[in-house]
Amino acid sequence: MIKGIQITNLKKISDERGAIFHMLKKSDPHFIKFGEIYFSIAYPGIIKGWHEHKKQVQNYAVIDGMIKLVLVDNRKNSKTYNKIEELYLGEMNYILVTIPTGIITSYKCISNKSSILANCSTLPHDPNEMINYDLYNKKIPYDWKKIKS
Repeated sequence: MIKGIQITNLKKISDERGAIFHMLKKSDPHFIKFGEIYFSIAYPGIIKGWHEHKKQVQNYAVIDGMIKLVLVDNRKNSKTYNKIEELYLGEMNYILVTIPTGIITSYKCISNKSSILANCSTLPHDPNEMINYDLYNKKIPYDWKKIKS
């Protein structure tokens, strides 16, 4: 496991009326602070990323569909520097992934329908705070072209 990545099991409460998906409360021990929440939709087979945050902590949960989330530790002083981690999030594995700064992320929708990723970040979006990388950047030791999901 990459140092600093937290995985929290989340609760879904379903009945004949529908369902409630818990994600993050300010009373949770892993809650830091609220910046903004947004939803990212990906169509089947689509890959989003790579990007890295310099100040903002991310909290990812997938409320519909399934994704493969790839994390790369880009913190040179970390014991897990350059380590790669693959996680599967969504309706079959409803978890919250807390991603500290300095981790490069990308994800692919692996379900037969669109996926909806919710991100509750610790800061509002600031394009100057984020580093975007080309999807097939050779600096990142992961090749989406060679990986079958």
